[in-house]
Amino acid sequence: MFTKAQTSGLGACTIVPMTKKLSEAEIHAALQELSGWTVAKGKLHREYKFADFIHAFGFMTSAALAAEAMGHHPEWFNVYNRLTVDLATHDAGGITAKDLELAGKLDALYPKAAVGAEG
Repeated sequence: MFTKAQTSGLGACTIVPMTKKLSEAEIHAALQELSGWTVAKGKLHREYKFADFIHAFGFMTSAALAAEAMGHHPEWFNVYNRLTVDLATHDAGGITAKDLELAGKLDALYPKAAVGAEG
């Protein structure tokens, strides 16, 4: 998301990102609160496993609704009962509080979707 900052009386504006890239220390501290998440290639990374494709797809549907409500969308890859998720805020050039918030929301949805999944 962006906010417009007035730069002159003529209506010119500058686009300023509303989110700030977190430091390594901030990310490391936040990972202590997020089960199963790591940092890979500069993004929050997690792999989810489900009982089958239907449970994986159901999770993705619920996750898509949560992400859309935030205006923040994950990079993800699904094969049968597995889903790989990567989160970063492109406008900030890395991981932000918005990514941590979405990771938390995905984790909250996971137990309901993981019925019968192992590991």
